[in-house]
Amino acid sequence: MDVEIVPTRKISVLGLDKRSFKDLAWCATTYGMSRLYWVDGYLLCLEVYEKSFEHEIKNKEFPISQVCYAEFPKYEKMFEVDKSLQIPIVNASDMKIFKNMLAAILKNERENPKAKKPQV
Repeated sequence: MDVEIVPTRKISVLGLDKRSFKDLAWCATTYGMSRLYWVDGYLLCLEVYEKSFEHEIKNKEFPISQVCYAEFPKYEKMFEVDKSLQIPIVNASDMKIFKNMLAAILKNERENPKAKKPQV
């Protein structure tokens, strides 16, 4: 049996927005997202279309149509968005793909300080 590990070469984020964590969580739940990702003090919400997975398999490049992120210093397994409305949060801080994505997001934020800051 041959096992070949072939990591994704590139992730392309087509849209990026910094939001308040409350707005991010509300949007995610009303849009039907099943989870948010927590990486080293930030929440990430990824909008990924089915065609992205096909593209990744074929080209080793993974397009993500939209990433929203928010500062969220303390990890929680569940976030209560509203009464009886919760969304799970996955701790992805030890996953390379998420760590690299957050690093790119924060680099973009530093290099583009005029980007819209979310209202809290």
